[in-house]
Amino acid sequence: MAIPDLNLLVTLDVLLTESSVARAGRRLHLSPSGMSRALARLREVTGDPLLVRAGRDLVPTPLALELRERVRQLVQDAEAVLRPARALNPAQIERTFTLRTSEGFVETFGPRLLQRVDEEAPGVRLRFMQKTDRESTSLRDGTVDLETGVIGTATSPEVRAQALFRDRFIGVVHLGHPLAKGEITPSRFAEGRHVVVSRGGFDKGPIDEALQRLGLERQIATVVGGFASALGLARTCGFVASVPDHHTAGLREGMFSFELPFPGPEVTVSMLWHPRMEGDLAHRWLRKLVRDSCRGSVQ
Repeated sequence: MAIPDLNLLVTLDVLLTESSVARAGRRLHLSPSGMSRALARLREVTGDPLLVRAGRDLVPTPLALELRERVRQLVQDAEAVLRPARALNPAQIERTFTLRTSEGFVETFGPRLLQRVDEEAPGVRLRFMQKTDRESTSLRDGTVDLETGVIGTATSPEVRAQALFRDRFIGVVHLGHPLAKGEITPSRFAEGRHVVVSRGGFDKGPIDEALQRLGLERQIATVVGGFASALGLARTCGFVASVPDHHTAGLREGMFSFELPFPGPEVTVSMLWHPRMEGDLAHRWLRKLVRDSCRGSVQ
């Protein structure tokens, strides 16, 4: 069996990135005719046109779109294997990392994380983005470097993940609420007016299922899209909010928090990143800082 020409992977990667024979040729230091011959050879090997004319531009075929991410990763892995090993000096990093996090993460874990960054790598800046869904698109397209949250069905299987901590749901009310005094029973909890957190707008979830097993049903006053909004309404409108303990610790100051009077839901909060960042030394350093900061803040 003939050994395939692995140099074609580099050529294919550049062609699929540039979608232009001329630009790909300049990057690979090939003449236009040489680049055209390389494309012709790739078409012969793959049995697909790969790039087709659309007006003045070239557009990728469905196979090319399917191969683009795989080829990019193969080339990066090969470059990492052949790259000389080197030590990272965080103090010399000049870079901005974008982190997409759920509500409460910055307030709870941000201070410790930013302190470590300031101590070890003053040239690094962290940009935090609000996480409004569980899609992995921003990790795939590189607009986000690292993400935290609960892995769900919308999380792409290609994404790398590492667990940070377990979190449990608790109840929260303002200090003058009836639940802030006396024993909190399942029935007293259910009788309160509740604010539910749901990005999809659903008004039922694991807490309702737990109450249903006890023959109870809570009164849902409103549905919001985030935990900060739920706590804000609980603080000002007298609602009962059910939120993750660790993730909202920085948002509940001056409020009354209590354990749910029945077995409540627990979640595993993870950090996620795209495989192309796996071998990046600065990204590895950042992942370690995030792990350490979460472990230091969760007791």
